[in-house]
Amino acid sequence: MNAAVLHTINQPPHFAHFPEPVAEENEVIVHVRAAALKPIDKQMASGSHYAAYGKLPVVCGVDGVGRLEDGTRVFFGGPRPPYGGMAERTVVSRARCFPIPDNVNDEIAAAAVNPGLSAWGALVWRAQLAPGETVLILGATGVTGKLAIQMAKLLGARRVIAAGRNEQVLHTLHDLGADATIRLGEPGQDLAEVFAREAGENGFDVIIDYLWGPPTEALLAALARRDLKPASSRVRLVEVGESGGPAVSLAAAVLRSSRLEILGAGSGNAAASPEIWIEAVRQLMSNIGCGTLRIDTERVPLGEVEHAWHRDQRGRRTVIIP
Repeated sequence: MNAAVLHTINQPPHFAHFPEPVAEENEVIVHVRAAALKPIDKQMASGSHYAAYGKLPVVCGVDGVGRLEDGTRVFFGGPRPPYGGMAERTVVSRARCFPIPDNVNDEIAAAAVNPGLSAWGALVWRAQLAPGETVLILGATGVTGKLAIQMAKLLGARRVIAAGRNEQVLHTLHDLGADATIRLGEPGQDLAEVFAREAGENGFDVIIDYLWGPPTEALLAALARRDLKPASSRVRLVEVGESGGPAVSLAAAVLRSSRLEILGAGSGNAAASPEIWIEAVRQLMSNIGCGTLRIDTERVPLGEVEHAWHRDQRGRRTVIIP
């Protein structure tokens, strides 16, 4: 079969033949219809992700959309290595296949589930966002950040502030529900002042951070208080990505002078119950199907995966079509 095959770490995969998968007990063969190219796929291939591939060659792609042998249309996650989603066929645990409603097409389903569940998990499971709270999203111009804006509003956020590095996309975020935007091109101290000004007297309740690195350091400087009064409310910072840098410098005074809580959102602290995932996918697909949540996509044939690997997506999700 044809697949996006990774032979060398930190190089893009090549369009090549790969052995056919064979299902074992409690597994199914999926005939792939679409697989999104996501940051985690690139991180796995570069060796920078904590769950990076340990043995090569492998087929790239941690999830996708396809049909089972009986014709059932599903979203699937976590194919058994060395198989992946960017191939004509893959093999997956039956428990990791989720039905897709007829009113959501393959391309949109493949693009939306991973970032949609990431945003949902950060806002609902980790931050436990309550109606009426204020949300700041760092990295709001990316695909997941754009969905997080929409979800925060859907969940009842009173105010959503979107901060991003892509100025062209930043101008479009009010249409998705952002009440204010922050351009992240300012120097550290200037950016800290912008964050402090936007926080105002009431501050931020929830911060969803897809960047980390220098932008987060500027935010942390803005959160540090310079008086001896008790902070009035919690600030939950949920660290999701690290496209701005892998580390931050955190002054002790930030934690002592505020009620800042730093949480992570990733596979290590995701919901363990299959029923919770099934319900989350159902709700996500329902909101995608009725147009409440929107995502921009770009179709790319499997044969062009190498050229698409490093292309600037500008807030769109590239979807590989076998």
